[in-house]
Amino acid sequence: MKTLKGENIFLRALEPEDLEFVHAIENDESVWEISNTHTPYSRFLIKQYLEQAHKDIYEAKQLRLVISSYENVTIGLIDLFDFDFKNKRAGIGILVKSPNDRLKGYGKEALKLLVNYCFTHLGLHQLFCNISEENEASQKLFKSQGFIEVGLKRDWNVINGGYRNEYLFQLIN
Repeated sequence: MKTLKGENIFLRALEPEDLEFVHAIENDESVWEISNTHTPYSRFLIKQYLEQAHKDIYEAKQLRLVISSYENVTIGLIDLFDFDFKNKRAGIGILVKSPNDRLKGYGKEALKLLVNYCFTHLGLHQLFCNISEENEASQKLFKSQGFIEVGLKRDWNVINGGYRNEYLFQLIN
C-alpha cells in the first residue's frame, strides 16, 4: 500500500523522517489515556519501531498510518491493532495531534479511508474500537462512520488514581 487518498488528506506508511512526530505523540502525557501508555519512549525505541514498520500486517498484527494533508503537513496517526485474520477483525485507534487540527473533518476522512481499506482490501468482517466514556468527540466520530456501541466496560482503566469506564464500539461489514 502506497497511500490511501481522500479529498483533503491521505494516509501513508510510516517513514524514517516521522521519528520526531511519533516520538512527540508517544511522549505526550495528555494522550496516554487514549493509547494506554504508561511510560515515555526513547528516540532509540521509536527509531527501532520505525525500522520494523515495513512488516506486513499479517506478520506484525498491526498497521500504523500517518494522516497527512496534501501540503505534506503531518496531522496525526491512525492504527489497526489486534489484527486477527482468522476471525477477520481488527481494532482501530486514531489521533489528530494538534488541537487546532481537530474538528475539521480530518479524523472522519481518515477513518472512512481506513474502514474502506479494511473491508475492501483486507477482507475484514468487523472492526472495533475502545473509547473512554468521557471522550464524546471520539464517540461521535466513530458513530458517524456506522460504529455501534455494543458494551460498557465498567472501571476498565485507571486514570489519575481513579477508575474510568470505556465503551466498546463495533462495525460489522
